[in-house]
Amino acid sequence: MTQGGAALQAALAYHRAWTGQDFERAMTYIAEDIVCHAPGGDLVGAEAFRGFMGPFVQSLTGAELLAAFGDDVTAVVVYVAHTVLVRDAPGAELVTVEDGRIARMRIIFDRLPFEAARRAASA
Repeated sequence: MTQGGAALQAALAYHRAWTGQDFERAMTYIAEDIVCHAPGGDLVGAEAFRGFMGPFVQSLTGAELLAAFGDDVTAVVVYVAHTVLVRDAPGAELVTVEDGRIARMRIIFDRLPFEAARRAASA
């Protein structure tokens, strides 16, 4: 894991906050005008992002950081999230940082295990 660069430091601080279930602190690393590309569609603005990530963070039971790389502008964080619905949910985030905050994010994860778990829980 590389420990250099402003973008990498912001991405890791954000990751530590939300995986530590301190979502309010995590949001301090998010730009007001963030553009987030998530598997379910694009989110524009901090409030849309909060509406997406907040419930996910509440369902988190743990997380493992697998790797993190970056420089002063761009960083990638790869992890496995453990949630109430899905025990092992691998994910990755590609972030671009401007003025110390995450301005753009692409979240990569497989939605299928979450959808299957929701269907099974409602059956």
